[in-house]
Amino acid sequence: MQKEFKSVQKYLVMSPRKLRLVAAMAKKLSPVVATEKLPFVSKRATEPLVKVIKSAIAQAKAQGVADTDLIFKEIQIGEGPRLKRGRAASRGRYHPFKRRMSHIRVILTTREKIESKQASKPAKLEKTEVKKVVKKGVKSGTKS
Repeated sequence: MQKEFKSVQKYLVMSPRKLRLVAAMAKKLSPVVATEKLPFVSKRATEPLVKVIKSAIAQAKAQGVADTDLIFKEIQIGEGPRLKRGRAASRGRYHPFKRRMSHIRVILTTREKIESKQASKPAKLEKTEVKKVVKKGVKSGTKS
């Protein structure tokens, strides 16, 4: 039976686009390896993502699951609300921009126990004879 452990960080003032770059790297790794390697990636988005992953791992440990048995089921970076801000420009003008927010959701699950493949295979494979089929009356290289 697989268990799921979820951790969420909401209203993080960082663009979802910047977080998705780091999340794509983390998905390929196991959660323990991701928490070790991500701090060395030179992106500001690694720190909040590592915190959320560590939180999910801590939940799993609290329920008695070894951290080596965990894998990522989902790392989702969603868009939060936007803060409308602006900068004063020359000639009394105003240049608006949006401060984007993100929601991070990490779901970890336990690794399934893989049955040994040798138990499902038959003990001995029989050799099958392959007969060569020759078509008569058809010459290769000529058009019909």
